[in-house]
Amino acid sequence: MDTNSEALVRRIRVAVLPWNPHITEKKMFGGSCFLFKGKMCVGETKGRLMVRVVPGKMNQVLDDPDVSPMDFTGKPMKEFIFVAEKGFDSEAKLQHWIELGIEHAQSKQIG
Repeated sequence: MDTNSEALVRRIRVAVLPWNPHITEKKMFGGSCFLFKGKMCVGETKGRLMVRVVPGKMNQVLDDPDVSPMDFTGKPMKEFIFVAEKGFDSEAKLQHWIELGIEHAQSKQIG
């Protein structure tokens, strides 16, 4: 893992602390992903931030110039985005994306 990736993973670990003990970390998509109650919400791959977004917010989120559809497999994956480094260059920006990812995971919880 390169330095940018390691630094981003460390930042995510700190930013998800308010949701402990419901957060787990798992190697996925060639990087580190964070799961809320077993549902993937955010992660890092190749220095990029991955975020799952509820369907109702996807169009708005994709209007952000720092956001692109997550095309890890060559075609966009449903409810996944990549955020370029400029889009999470402050802790407040990173927190915004993490909260969107947690919102997505919570929307997938049963009960």
